[in-house]
Amino acid sequence: MNFKDEQIRAAIAEQAADWFVMNDEEPLDEEESAALIAWLKASPANVEEFLGVSVIARDLREAGADPEHSVDTLLARARAEDDGPVEPRWSRAWKAVSDVRVGRWQTAAVAMAAIGVVSLGLLLLWNLRPVARVPAPAEVTVLHFETRHGEQQTHRLADNSVLHLNTDSALTIRYSRTERRVTLISGEADFEVVHEPHRPFRVFAGAAEVVDLGTRFDVRLEDSSTLVTVLEGRVAVGRSPSSQTSGTNSNPDHPPVFVQLKADEQLRVTPDQWPATPVTTDPQRTTAWLHRQIMFEREPLERVASEFNRYAAKPIEITAPELRSLEISGVFATDDAEAFIAFLRSLEGVRVDVTATRILVSHK
Repeated sequence: MNFKDEQIRAAIAEQAADWFVMNDEEPLDEEESAALIAWLKASPANVEEFLGVSVIARDLREAGADPEHSVDTLLARARAEDDGPVEPRWSRAWKAVSDVRVGRWQTAAVAMAAIGVVSLGLLLLWNLRPVARVPAPAEVTVLHFETRHGEQQTHRLADNSVLHLNTDSALTIRYSRTERRVTLISGEADFEVVHEPHRPFRVFAGAAEVVDLGTRFDVRLEDSSTLVTVLEGRVAVGRSPSSQTSGTNSNPDHPPVFVQLKADEQLRVTPDQWPATPVTTDPQRTTAWLHRQIMFEREPLERVASEFNRYAAKPIEITAPELRSLEISGVFATDDAEAFIAFLRSLEGVRVDVTATRILVSHK
């Protein structure tokens, strides 16, 4: 599992815990139930994490019903053994809990998750004396969406805003009474936002923070920058809090600077250069992916190939360096590799060889 996968899985686990606590406090209302169903349907990983949390909580409750194995008893033992090594203390605590119903843990993965919950619970109880139960934030809805390579998704959200997610993308949405907060973890997303003056819609993506002002806009994470394109209305774009503290042009004595974009404007945000200047663009070209297309006007073949590779099962590799600057124009379907290969073969002096894993572009 790479770092990106770990980030996504950790976010899903946190969301599953939030949903479980909300449902455990009191029955969900109709709107909350619909939001939970939408979250579960968004990804099999969401279902897996939610069921895992439910099973762990159930068995820990059963263990806690026995006075000998209650959390208070385990905590007292842990404190009494404070001079001993940490490992034996929580190991013995877990043994006491697991003795209740060892046979109910069906897989090693679930058992390890339970150990983590018990250990974390003891640690929190020890450091947060006296013991106090902290309620979950009121009416917070958390959603997570992600797409595989070549996949796209569209979701209508609870506030009737519409989310379009491009290939290899992942994001988290947190809805509360005071704000709608989106974190784009990877890839690209298009937002059709229903404006609510008293509940702002904010998108955090890499170095950028985007605040909706009643609009439709596109946000794309690239290697070292964030590209924001406005199709309708306006947005305010600034640097994300993390960039403000680490960027070379940040100044803690002055408030963050936001740049407003209107329709048909685009802004690239980088960690080390701010503020940036908007440029006029063709938003239909930027969002051609919504129609499973990519559009180019006199663009180098290297860039065209890179864009096509975002969707293709077999990536294009240009083996002749001089062909990388060959200018290309046209509209191409992201899911029709054969048509694109035929187009490349029609170019003068270009040879295309298709292997089991690559599309090789070279001179004839």
